[in-house]
Amino acid sequence: MRTAVLSLILLLATAAPALAKPNGEGLAGETDDKVVTFFSLGVVVFFTLVVILGSIAQHLLDKRKQEQKAAKLRQREGW
Repeated sequence: MRTAVLSLILLLATAAPALAKPNGEGLAGETDDKVVTFFSLGVVVFFTLVVILGSIAQHLLDKRKQEQKAAKLRQREGW
């Protein structure tokens, strides 16, 4: 396990400089404040949507579960 972690750290430490261009630009090219701001805004919006959609899905599944429990209870009581 230690060997795997050490290998991963070594790989990541050597990969970053290899991917950088000579003038310090990365894979995305030159980044300015506008690019960083829009990327950060995109991350915030993405996680907000994940939380909202996950909550909606959980609500729908919980509603379905309660309906199934109620149907089994009615069936058991002979309604």
